[in-house]
Amino acid sequence: MVMNFNILIFLLVLCGNIFLIFSQVITTPLQYICPNTTSYSPNSTYNSNLKVLLSSLSSNASRPSGFYNSTAGHTGSDVAYGLFLCKGDLSPDVCQNCVSRAVKDILERCPKRKIAIICYDECLLRYSNRSIFATEDVSVIKILDNPQNVSEPKRLLPLLGNMMDEIATVAAKENDRSGKKFATKEANFSSLERVYSLAQCTPDLSESSCDNCLRVAIGNLPSDGKKGGRAICTSCNIRYEMYPFYNITAVAPPPPPPVLRSPPPSSMSNSTSNDRGKGGIATGAIISIVVPIVVSILLFILGFCWIRSRASRELNVVEDIIDEISTVESLQYHLNTIRAATTNFSTDNIIGEGGFGVVYKGILPDGQDIAVKRLSRSSRQGREEFKNEIVLIAKLQHRNLVRLLGYCFEGDEKILVYEFVPNKSLDYFLFGWFQSAKLYSFYCSCCYNLLNSLFDKFLDPEKQQLLDWSRRYKIIGGIARGLLYLHEDSRLRIIHRDLKESNILLDAEMNPKISDFGMARLFGDQTSEITSRIVGTYGYMSPEYAMHGQYSVKSDVFSFGVLLLEIISGKKNSSFYQSDGAEDLLSYVWKHWRDGTPLNIMDPTFGESYSKNEVIQCIHIGLLCVQEDANERPTMASVVLMLSSYSVTMPAPQQPAFFFHSRSEMIPKGLKSDQSTSKSIPLSVNDVSITELEPR
Repeated sequence: MVMNFNILIFLLVLCGNIFLIFSQVITTPLQYICPNTTSYSPNSTYNSNLKVLLSSLSSNASRPSGFYNSTAGHTGSDVAYGLFLCKGDLSPDVCQNCVSRAVKDILERCPKRKIAIICYDECLLRYSNRSIFATEDVSVIKILDNPQNVSEPKRLLPLLGNMMDEIATVAAKENDRSGKKFATKEANFSSLERVYSLAQCTPDLSESSCDNCLRVAIGNLPSDGKKGGRAICTSCNIRYEMYPFYNITAVAPPPPPPVLRSPPPSSMSNSTSNDRGKGGIATGAIISIVVPIVVSILLFILGFCWIRSRASRELNVVEDIIDEISTVESLQYHLNTIRAATTNFSTDNIIGEGGFGVVYKGILPDGQDIAVKRLSRSSRQGREEFKNEIVLIAKLQHRNLVRLLGYCFEGDEKILVYEFVPNKSLDYFLFGWFQSAKLYSFYCSCCYNLLNSLFDKFLDPEKQQLLDWSRRYKIIGGIARGLLYLHEDSRLRIIHRDLKESNILLDAEMNPKISDFGMARLFGDQTSEITSRIVGTYGYMSPEYAMHGQYSVKSDVFSFGVLLLEIISGKKNSSFYQSDGAEDLLSYVWKHWRDGTPLNIMDPTFGESYSKNEVIQCIHIGLLCVQEDANERPTMASVVLMLSSYSVTMPAPQQPAFFFHSRSEMIPKGLKSDQSTSKSIPLSVNDVSITELEPR
């Protein structure tokens, strides 16, 4: 019996040590957002209040509910509001460790910022100089998916839909026992696989607000048969996997109350007493203690190994992908297959033409529609380098990016195969063929004004309805999220360098998809910060890029700002005719903003069906994006946050960058010009790339 006690003590100590190691694993944040819209000085009252607030959050992190909100301060913008939310299956100790880590990290990663959010696998922490309590905020912080696909995606999607609907409903109703808005569910996918799902909201939300937030998060989950997916919003999060990623024991329902029974017969009592050792503990009791401990140890070991392996994969993701030879082969199409799909590259199948090559519509033998881009021969990459680059870009999957399906590299042919997007590009719906005609009459004011009046009067009413304000607002948000993915959330850090309407395609539901996001990388000069080869489109280039070849993510932010203002006004920057003393669209918008009449720039087709606050907010964001100083422009993470929340305080914009009216003005001596003319003639149903290079 002494041996039994020794074994029991040994197992308890081992379990405690493993738990201690596991709980102290240092994790890196999944995401952090700290908009550069408001800041505080080290000696400010807000700084003092923030320190008090974070100390309060940290000291209350061991609460059983895994949630706590608090304030510090009493006056105006100096009040600090903050909260944390831990995953519903965590123990108080693990929650405490995560919140403590978050308090330290958020100050290091977001110094002097009045608004900040940081999230990990285990918890989320945020603070602001405005109240954030009991307020639904559906801003998407992070979207993740498992790179592996299930064998039968058509079976997974309906199963997943039912599961997500059920746990969203359950999580929205506060659990009376725990005070959490948290739910999990399991379901059989096949005889060998199960699907595990989790949904959670901050408990201060109402039932309807929580449900709405979760529905938004569900809408951002992958819909192409991935083995796992996760969407983290500011006020809620949702996730599913093909393995148990949460503590099943912790979320299991409580056992039923014991049933009272009459005392056993004396013979049974004697038998039981004979099974006891001298220490008075029955063998069955020891087993009931030891077995759960052993199971817990195994779960801790498996969890620890999983976290370590995941961190290792993230550190070596590029090398791992390049080594996936099977993936390379699976993405390769034979030239004969491409020829058959495009009727030997028939001119009747051309749906786009640009500097990077000609685009054809094709149909594969299984009936799938594809867009085939036959690249020009100016790419300087070799065969293996080209293949590796294709594999990397094909791994980038987001609902607002055109998906690259594969490639063909035979002889001198370099071909990319994309998903086929059924609707035209955004420029066609914004400007139509009338706008294209207006380009050719740019220098003739009479012709321009005549065409302008005809365009406004005879624009297809059906097309107007397709791009009402609510649709445009959705398109703006989708473009912003796709660009954020390229800049921060993807496996690669990609700078688009040619963001414009013709590179924004619209699917059957008019959702935006950014195309040509890998072209700059495939054609070189993508990893350096200064280039002698200027690629892009007149009217969308940032001044530091056009003049000095300096590019960064802020170059794309500038292009996004131009695009945003074009979407609101229905006017094209590069073909803008002088109006009200303004020489270009940016000056025109700035003039009305400065004069307090921003709504005057709106596309007249909106009529009365628009949100005044949304339009003004978008104009404000657009002007912040096109400021001349790149450092003053917001990041795309900040843009997405500003688009999703009315509570974010935005700084006053500065005057936009000067817009050059001749290409010779834009290109200093020594820089090559590969600018695109901004021709957006609707050649196709799927305008995958209309990037026309114009030689000097």
